[in-house]
Amino acid sequence: MQNTLGSGENSNGGPLLPRVERQRLHDAVVEHLQNLIIEGVLAPGMKLNEREVCERLGISRTPLREAMKVLASEGLIDIAPNRGAFVSKMNDNEIWEAFEMMSGLEALSGELAAERISPAEIADIKVLHEAMLVCRAQNDLPGYYSRNQTIHNKINEAARNSMLRQIYLSINRRLLALRFKSNFQEAKWDRAIHEHDEMIKALESRDGKRLAAILRQHLLDKRDSVMADLRETAEHAANGGVTSGGIMATAKK
Repeated sequence: MQNTLGSGENSNGGPLLPRVERQRLHDAVVEHLQNLIIEGVLAPGMKLNEREVCERLGISRTPLREAMKVLASEGLIDIAPNRGAFVSKMNDNEIWEAFEMMSGLEALSGELAAERISPAEIADIKVLHEAMLVCRAQNDLPGYYSRNQTIHNKINEAARNSMLRQIYLSINRRLLALRFKSNFQEAKWDRAIHEHDEMIKALESRDGKRLAAILRQHLLDKRDSVMADLRETAEHAANGGVTSGGIMATAKK
């Protein structure tokens, strides 16, 4: 089934996407496409239509293709010879294993960060936490999620372990869209905020074992939430339900 990119203000009937500014074009295109994938605008398994993406973002095919190569190297898209580029889609087992691995990486990050983080870094994380709470009060999920991920990144950076950092970034890129979706239900969103409150307390008290335990369970809860949503979606489809298609894409077959 063919799905095209457009907007309620367009003849194609879908949402019009903002054009990318020319300044720092390469980085801007990469970041823009990353955000579209994370927020589910570009759904897993969907094909990128180069012509339509270029038209909507106001760019030529050269910067788009360069950006897609970067995203392919990060595991966010798959480029198939003679078939084009598709948003990467992990199977259930891959998702389970990735969250399992990430739970360990987050736990190790927390344990090391509690020993090595500076007071200034803790203060920065607390500011981000307060901003995250404001986003929650405003039901601003993208704003909340951006600050949420920055907090996790800062804890990982504070571990002061370059090997851990590289592995963390590599695996987390594959999970960003799933971690974003795990907050769609308000109860899950609020539980995640409570867990972040506990993270801050453990970090301030330099309790590495406590922070590691919270972070590990935080990621395992995300895993369970994601797997439950996937099962529900599969059951809905099996019962004749119709899932929404992507904006820029053709279903991957």
